[in-house]
Amino acid sequence: MSNRSSTQLKALYPYSFEAKDKRENFPAPLLYIGWEDHHLFCSPVCLPLPAETPFGALSQAVLPGVYGAHPDFARIDWNAVEWFKSGEPWQPDPARSLAENGLGHKDVIRFRTPGMTGIAGSFA
Repeated sequence: MSNRSSTQLKALYPYSFEAKDKRENFPAPLLYIGWEDHHLFCSPVCLPLPAETPFGALSQAVLPGVYGAHPDFARIDWNAVEWFKSGEPWQPDPARSLAENGLGHKDVIRFRTPGMTGIAGSFA
């Protein structure tokens, strides 16, 4: 279990309108991705990624465009990265697609880079 707390929301009233964030309103399923211990990015990013995208493409083709400006990004050892799905430790298979790794619309994944805690260790 992660040492991070999770929050569950409870609606106080029934929704009386159609959700605008349903899958069919986007070109691809939305995936939220966050980089732990790096507060230069205040929240996870939300990306429309085709379900057939290989998970390994995240580190090689997707995340460099999102987080590549951070001075730690080029030093990431992707073999040591710790992944979390909905706050729980998770081992994705980089050769399998996002869907084959169980990721769907509006799922949340985060990654932690051991030994890296923000610019000059600013997250402590």
